[in-house]
Parts: sequence; C-alpha cells; structure tokens
Amino acid sequence: MQQAIHYFLHFGFPLIVALAIDRSKWLRMYGILLLTMLVDLDHLFANPIFDPCRCSIGFHPLHSYPAIAAYILLLLPRKTRIVAIGLLLHMATDGIDCLFIMKHC
Repeated sequence: MQQAIHYFLHFGFPLIVALAIDRSKWLRMYGILLLTMLVDLDHLFANPIFDPCRCSIGFHPLHSYPAIAAYILLLLPRKTRIVAIGLLLHMATDGIDCLFIMKHC
C-alpha cells in the first residue's frame, strides 16, 4: 500500500495539481513537476543508495531542512513557484514515507 501511495503522490497528484493550476498549460506544468523529481539524485551519494528503513527527510542533502526552507523561499518569485511546488510536493511525499518507515522498521 505504501508504494501505491508513494507513486500516486509522485506521478498522479502532480497531474491533478497541474490541471488545477492552469488547464491551458497543464502539460508544461506537469512536465516541470515531474522534473523536480531529479532532486532524488542526491540518493546516489548515500551508502547504501537505497535503504528501505531510512527516512530521506533530513538525511540526503537535497532533502535536508535547510534545502526545504530554500524551496519554501522559491515560492515567492512567480518564475520559480511551480518548481517550488514540485519540490515541496516531493518533500511531503517523502515525509509521508517516513511515517510508514517509523511504523514498520
């Protein structure tokens, strides 16, 4: 169930968000929201790269609390707002994963 929720929040929910923000530009916005998943490249610097019992929030550099604060600041300029929304949706999704991890590991 956790994986279904995780992938819906990474792929399905951003589509809903893009459609809700601007139906005339939904495809471009959805593409930008999907590109923000590149933030997961910081997982490649961890050893091991994947640990099912590790919470990403606060562990990986681009998932750190200072990075999240920067993503919040990116909401202010109009030009970076959709990127900020994507990054914050990603952090929320990974935060939800942390709740599952705390319960099962």
